[in-house]
Amino acid sequence: MPRGLLIGLAILLFVVVRFSPFFVVEEQEQIIITQFGEPIGDPIVDPGLKFKLPWQTVHRFEKRFLEWDGAANQLPTKDKRFIWVDTYARWHITDPLKFFQRLRDERGARTRLDDILDGETRNAIANSNLVEVIRSTNREPLRGELLEEDEITLEPIDRGREVIRQIVLENAQKRTDDLGIEILDVQFKRINYVDEVRQTVYSRMISERKRIAERFRSEGQGEASRIAGEKDRELKRIQSEAYREAREIRGDADALATDIYAAAYNRSADTRDFYQFLKSMETLENTIDAESRLLLSTDGEFFRFLESSTGR
Repeated sequence: MPRGLLIGLAILLFVVVRFSPFFVVEEQEQIIITQFGEPIGDPIVDPGLKFKLPWQTVHRFEKRFLEWDGAANQLPTKDKRFIWVDTYARWHITDPLKFFQRLRDERGARTRLDDILDGETRNAIANSNLVEVIRSTNREPLRGELLEEDEITLEPIDRGREVIRQIVLENAQKRTDDLGIEILDVQFKRINYVDEVRQTVYSRMISERKRIAERFRSEGQGEASRIAGEKDRELKRIQSEAYREAREIRGDADALATDIYAAAYNRSADTRDFYQFLKSMETLENTIDAESRLLLSTDGEFFRFLESSTGR
């Protein structure tokens, strides 16, 4: 095949591919067709195979939700506190024709959103005190958050962070009505103190936590002392009652033994003699041991019992 013919076929193929009258619209796309830079016709939002003239240009835009991630900015509050505020948002293209005419593409849209969202965030923060930016509700503080039993440290707020976020969203939506886009949501990604005061805030928080911990520790030690005191009193009461009961039992036993001894002593002479002998033996057993030497008088009771027991 001649070389010239090959070159001609290649050029023809390029023209057909480059300037083909057919194009495909994807499910997630919406299309604007321009002719010599000017939009013509209505936006194409239905997916499928479409037709255009070769000299017309296709501009594709997203139907899906898009992301806007702002840069962290140092902003002043109404009470002259400087804080870092980092925000993000979600938006989508509602009118591709108006979007193309006003913003051209997503890069232009993000640039415009930078101005709108950063400006509305700055205005909302500047009209709010710090406590309203960092808190959402007037909740009651937990017991562990109180420095003293009756001390409430949470300052009441009128709006709160959620209300401020909603104000930013509503004001930004009003400014995008004529841009062919809609801001769906705005959120505060991060709110923090500037470096100059952050360490001071951290030190104060640590100090407060230590004071609360010391108070809890003191209460615990007091409760432990009370429990230990009650335990000692109960132990002494039990011991006292046990000692009294033991003495009563011993006294009753001694009285019963005395009655038995007395009854046995009064029964007969032999019984009395045996009783006297038995008590004497008990006395001897408790008095002397195997190593002891005992000197007895012939007139003594011990000697008479010993003598009578041997039959002498």
